[in-house]
Amino acid sequence: MKITQKNLDDLTLIVTLNVEKEDYAEKRTKILKDFRRNADIKGFRKGMAPISLIEKMHGKNAQLDAVNNVISESLNNYITENKINVLGEPLPNETEQKPIDWENDQEFSVSFDIGTAPAVELELTANDKITYYNVKIRKEDKEKYISNLLKQFGTLVDTDVVKDDDFIIADLIQGETKIEGTYIALRSIATDQIKNDFIGKKSGDSFEIDVNKAFENETDRAAMLKVKKEELASLNPVYTVVIKEVKTFADAAIDQTLFDKMFGEGVVKSEEEFNEKVEERLKAEYAQESDYRFMLDAREALIEKAALPLPEEFLKRWLFTANEGKFTMEEIEKDFPVFLKDFRWQMIRQYITREQEIKMTREDLLDQARKIAAYQFAMYGLNNAPEEQLNQYAESILSNEKEAKRIYEKVEEDLVLNYVRSVVTLDKKSISIDKLKELTN
Repeated sequence: MKITQKNLDDLTLIVTLNVEKEDYAEKRTKILKDFRRNADIKGFRKGMAPISLIEKMHGKNAQLDAVNNVISESLNNYITENKINVLGEPLPNETEQKPIDWENDQEFSVSFDIGTAPAVELELTANDKITYYNVKIRKEDKEKYISNLLKQFGTLVDTDVVKDDDFIIADLIQGETKIEGTYIALRSIATDQIKNDFIGKKSGDSFEIDVNKAFENETDRAAMLKVKKEELASLNPVYTVVIKEVKTFADAAIDQTLFDKMFGEGVVKSEEEFNEKVEERLKAEYAQESDYRFMLDAREALIEKAALPLPEEFLKRWLFTANEGKFTMEEIEKDFPVFLKDFRWQMIRQYITREQEIKMTREDLLDQARKIAAYQFAMYGLNNAPEEQLNQYAESILSNEKEAKRIYEKVEEDLVLNYVRSVVTLDKKSISIDKLKELTN
């Protein structure tokens, strides 16, 4: 077989394979023998049909399979032997490929476009400067944080008069129909005008509302009226509201109950210790914000310094083909700059990992999975989940292939960024948390 290579540019090749009969003859014969061995044809014992009959029945398919196998193997071998660093996958050439008559041709010429990766050349030193933002904890930040915590751990309590954002338990009456003990949140009422009908009322007060106007969300309205959603259209929407109870959301008290809920039983025993723990949490959260901003700035700096060229037209075609038409070329064009940036960063990240011999352990992966588990538990109010429970959930996260891949990439990125921070000069700047979030957004 003759294989030729033509360079369209520095990063795009056309590889042409000229396949002759002797290149695929042996494979074709083997495929026909396999057909014969498995053939169950009336009038012949299984596997004993004449090869001429098998040839007549399966000859064209055998040839097509044999030629395709030879092309695939030869192209892969050529790429390996010539150490071509392929981006994506080879694509059928659209300009130089000659028409093929698969029915009658005995010799075939097929051409493929191949996008290649550029060599990464990147040396980091102390002369490279990347901004690192240190967030100062201001008094007002700490007060706001504590206020949010007290709301987060707050509870519903009885109150006398309905105020904005309160909750009521009421009966809804319409003639002989009475819906008892329905729950109404004032924040779910559609207009301020209707909300004002509730504000200032007390237990025992009654007034009329149009539930269609007051509660536009049909799912919420059906739940409140205790009917199926499809029944709403047939109902008279005017009801008399009779208030039974008024509830308001009260902030948690700064006491031992709160300390135990937030930090575990007995860990914090005084308001002074509580304030110290809050400051620790704030520092940790702000450090995460700073690290995230550093990741964005470091990525931009390294992408700019490496200045990696890419075969952009080839990559657009490959993205379109690989996604099997899920995205139009217009959609790919629109998001292509983001793709290129991510692709370049991935190449740089892998280069640093390889060159600096950065190794990640299973414990690194488990540690990241535990952080994810702890965050998810905290979202459900479980701020101090037992270590055994965290470990079990972390293991289950890693057992999910998609999640495990995401965690692997995050750990690799963190290790690479740790290396970058150890080499470059950090241009440290103080900033408020609000300003940092503005930069990130």
